[in-house]
This record gives sequence, structure tokens and C-alpha cells, in this order.
Amino acid sequence: MTPPHPFQPLSPAEIREAARVARAAFPGQSPNFRVITLQEPPKQLMIQWLEAGEQGKPGVEQPPRAARVQVIIRDDTGPGQLHEVLIDLDSLTVVRKEHLPGKHPYIDTEYMQAVESACRADSRVQQEISKLQLPAGATVVIEPWAYATDGEIDVSERTSMCWFYMRLLESPDANYYAYPLDLCAEVSERLVVTQVYYLPSSEHDRTSDEGRPYDHRKVHPTAASEYHPDLRPPPRSTTKPYQVHQPEGPSFATDGNFLTWEKWEMHVGFNYREGLTLHNLKYDGRSLFYRLSLSEMFVPYGDPRRPYPRKGAFDLGNDGAGINANNLQLGCDCLGTIKYFDAWHTTSTGEPLKLPNVVCCHEQDDGILWKHTNFRTQNAVVTRSRILVLQTIITVSNYEYIFAFHFGQDASIHYEVRATGILSTAPINIGEQVPYGTVVAPGVLAPYHQHMFCLRLDPAVDGHKNTLQVEESRPLPVDDDNVHNPYFMGYEAVKNEIEEEGGLDLDVSKNRVFKIINENKVNPITGTPVGLKLIPHYSQMLLAHPDSFHARRSEFGKHAVWVTRYQDDELFPSGRYTMQSLGGDGIESAIQRRQADPEGSSSVRDEDIVVWHTFGSTHNPRIEDWPVMPSEKMTVGLKPVNFFSGNPGIDVQKSTQDRNKSALVDGDAGRHSCCAPES
Repeated sequence: MTPPHPFQPLSPAEIREAARVARAAFPGQSPNFRVITLQEPPKQLMIQWLEAGEQGKPGVEQPPRAARVQVIIRDDTGPGQLHEVLIDLDSLTVVRKEHLPGKHPYIDTEYMQAVESACRADSRVQQEISKLQLPAGATVVIEPWAYATDGEIDVSERTSMCWFYMRLLESPDANYYAYPLDLCAEVSERLVVTQVYYLPSSEHDRTSDEGRPYDHRKVHPTAASEYHPDLRPPPRSTTKPYQVHQPEGPSFATDGNFLTWEKWEMHVGFNYREGLTLHNLKYDGRSLFYRLSLSEMFVPYGDPRRPYPRKGAFDLGNDGAGINANNLQLGCDCLGTIKYFDAWHTTSTGEPLKLPNVVCCHEQDDGILWKHTNFRTQNAVVTRSRILVLQTIITVSNYEYIFAFHFGQDASIHYEVRATGILSTAPINIGEQVPYGTVVAPGVLAPYHQHMFCLRLDPAVDGHKNTLQVEESRPLPVDDDNVHNPYFMGYEAVKNEIEEEGGLDLDVSKNRVFKIINENKVNPITGTPVGLKLIPHYSQMLLAHPDSFHARRSEFGKHAVWVTRYQDDELFPSGRYTMQSLGGDGIESAIQRRQADPEGSSSVRDEDIVVWHTFGSTHNPRIEDWPVMPSEKMTVGLKPVNFFSGNPGIDVQKSTQDRNKSALVDGDAGRHSCCAPES
């Protein structure tokens, strides 16, 4: 059999084999499998193999195929112990076995359901619920969250926070976030309720052991807080069907996970944590990136009252973008002619678990790519932009995130994030407000919070030795005899190459631009290095104080751009194990350790580098975000800069009515001159 491509995710058969080998490494025990995923090959071996294949060189062996396995081993006396096993799938042997005391794996649905059940069954919880004197027919909903470290508990054992809500309708789709309750509970890893208390309900209120009955004035009309169509008045009927039709089929092609479209080629990957990953991206045969992925996201809440500082979610490290990926539905999440990619995870017993339709691939019209009208002849040429979209959507409790890579015919890449879903709410007294939240319904507070994303860019711009260059546009001096600027209006672009690892900030006042360049490849026309420029999403960095656990655990939120020297397995800017982490495992700490190591190197000029971009949203909710939030869009761009000899989209076909077959509302079949058929 032909071995799988080294970037190909593990097959079901490989997952079973890895589980069998890992199970044998724990004789007499019953490992609970958390992760069985591809361990990507060492980069240097992979580069040699890729280049040998392109150049037709014989004798270069394919890199070893390996699986990384995480298991929990439990006994009757303490919390579960996390172990990680690296398995060589070619020889079916254990390469490395490591016990990770104090570390915790990601959250899984099965465990959180067990937390919910234990909380609901606790006698103290039942007593406190009865004291609330809830409306007749109310159903209590318990939503477990991971405990975000705040320094108050021993984090060597996993703790869950349980937030309480109620549903007033029988439908399971009713929006229980419209009725947050004052009650809160904490549950240990042994599924024991350790604390039950009441939440603060005003700015100056604090947690208390004494509750009060539910304020029935908080009950409000269904239409104000329900989002599901079955529970609302009839929707608007003015929107006519919109159908995307490609009579000759799509312009892309796939061979397994290898994808080609226009002049693009890449390997599509997927794993439990990052979700969608892309590898070995090329345009017209020229290398641009070795690997692209969203590497982390952090959602810290800004309500300072205990216990709300414990709401700080690492939605990748704690939950997993891959595990929480939606099963995308035809005609709903993606329109047009669709190719779906499936993925595989593992059950707790080590059996492969299919994650169907987690990535959709399709084309979209994206407006005009370029156009010019010759004003002397009035002849116009217009080309429409076609983009290839690779999209995945995750649901993490109340929120949805839509992640999509957009590939352009002009060699551009745009990464788009859309946040939607339902606000995570907290109780508040009728008639009161707080400075760190918005009241969106009677007794319903939507706290302020941030969404911090980190996009990991592993560039290979015409090769794997790259440099990060910072360019700023500055006015020319007006008082320098050596500078000719008699009309006081000249400006120049000042460029500096980054020499050492570190974090950098944006500055719109200087039009600060970050370019990934190859100093060894010079454009023959411009005389400058070939490169790509990062078009950042301008956003506020982390608001939490640097001494807070929020900041210590999410170091990437300190700066908008980071550059590091490539390290195998350095994939996550907050470390591999974020669950109840204490800090010190992130990108800044790693840089500081290398700088302090006399044998280490933190030089990043003309080296194999990684660029990390932090961006996001400071979300101070508005009433228009209720009962379900219209998507908020964030976009990061990557464009070639002096990489080609001209416009890479110049050869895109002219847009014509014969091909597009657009229709006028009044049925007139006339054509504008710019869209006339070719002569």
C-alpha cells in the first residue's frame, strides 16, 4: 500500500492501532483515551522529503508516521493522572511515555454531563433550588464551565463551575440564558459538590451563603428573548430564494486532502484542538507558507466580582476547535457546489469517532477583482473576483465561531472570523446597572468580555529562511538641508528588519506594516526582497492587568504581532496545557527562556521563523446582540508584496454576460458594453 501523505490526518485504522499500542503501555490499567492525533513530522525531515519529491531526487525516505496519544489513568484515591505517549506507527512501538502531574486535558461532553448530573443530584443544591421558589413549570438548567484560575484553589485537581439558569417553556430549544439564576456551585474532579453559594446581584453586592426567592418580575414576553423560529412569531417573508449554480461544476479539485484551485495548492489538515490546518501552501508553484492555523483563542470576562473572574475560556486549549466543530449542512452553512471534509477523533475507549462535514470547501463571488475604463474610448474591462473558501464552525456552550480561509486569484489570503451565538448572562436586580455589563432583559446582565485570537503563520516565502520587516510611512523632514522637501509634503517608507524574537505593536498613525520577506530572493524589477505583507485586524489587546491570572495565562494578548524562531512542537501561544494553567507556559516566557539560555538562539533574521498575530474583539454587548447575536466579522489579510512581476490576477478572464447570465428585474435582456461577449 502507498503510505499516507505525512500531512494526512490519522485514519480510523491508525487510531485503532495507536490505541492498541498505548493500551499495552499501561498493563493492568484502563486508560481513558483523550487524544489520538497525528504527530506532525519534524520540519527539517519534512522539508527534505518535499523538496526531494519536487526535484525528483531518489533516496530520501518519507518521514516517520507518528501518533500523539493522551490518556487519563484513574485510581480510587485521587484525581486522574494525565499521561502522553508518542507512538511510531511504522514500527508500532512507544517512542516516549510521559506522566504530566498537575496538567489536565481538554473538556469533553461526557465529563461535563457527569459534572451536571452530580451537581443536580447534590442534596444542598436541591435544597437551594427549592428556596428560590421558581415559577410554576420552570426547568432548572445547569451549565458547567472550566474553572479559570484565580489563585483561590489547588489547580492540580480539575474543578468545574456550575452556572444555573431556568427554562420557562417546555421546548428544549428555549433560551435559558434569558433567565440566569442567583445560584452557583463548584464541583471537584471526583464529581463532588464542594461549594454552593449565591451570586452578586448588584454592583456592590458580593457572593453570599444566604439567597432570596426568585424575583418573578424578571419573567418577560417570549418574543423578547427567544431566537428559535418555533418559539417566535412568524419570520419576515420578504426574502426571495438565492441559489448559487455552477453548471460546469467547481473550479477546484481534491485528491484525498490535497486541494488545488486556480494557481493554488495545499494540504488540508484537521485536528482535535486547532480544527482546520493548512500545509505546504503554494501559488503558481512558488512556496508561501509551510503551515497556517488558528493556534489559540481566549475569552476573558471583565466582571471583577467573585466568582466571575473564573470565566476565562481557552476555547481551543480547554475545549478544542476540532472536537466542537459543527456537522455542516448543505444549503445552510455553505452555499453553492460544496466539497465536505470529514475528520476523526477518538472515543474514551480508543475507538475512532467520525466528525462528519467539519470543513466545507466552495467558491464564492467576491465582487470586482480589477476594472478599468478607457475614458477616451469608453471601453471597459472588468474581472470579477472568485475566491475559494475553506470554512469550519464551532459551538462552545453559548457562542458560535465561524472560521474561514479565503484564497484569492491575486494570490491573497484572508482569514475571517465571525462571532455569533448567545451572550453568556448573569443575574442582576431589577432597575440596577453595573459599569462592566449591559442589561439586555429584565434581570439579565450581559457582562463585558474580550475575544482574543492568535493566528499562527509559519511562512516559507520562496524558501524557509525568512525575515520579519517593519515598514513605516513617515513625512520627510522639513528642516534638513540634506533632504529635498521644499513644499513640505514628501514622505518615505522606512524599513527595519527584526533581529531578535519578541512582541510588536500596531501603529496606525505611522501606517506600520509587517512584511515577511526573503532577503535572499530579490525582485528583478523593484530591486527589493520578495515578500508577503500582513494586513492586521486592528483591535484592543488584553485589558486584564499584567499581574492577573488572565494575563499570565494568555501572554499572546500582550502584543498584536510576535515573531519567534521555529521550534518543533511550539504550536500554541499559551502552552499545550491551558486547563487551569498558572502561566509561564506561553510565548513570552518561551522567548525569555531562550534569551537566557547561553546555548540557545533567539535570532530571527534570515531564519526559519513563525509570525503570530493577536487580534479580536472587545465585546461590550448592546441590546441588538440579544436574544441572538448578529455575527461580528474580523478579517486578517496576507498579500504578496513585490513577490511577482506585476498583478498576479491580470490573466483572470474578463467578466461577460454570456458566462454570468445575470438577469434584470424587468426582464430586459440588454447588455452593458463592458460585459459584451468576446469578439
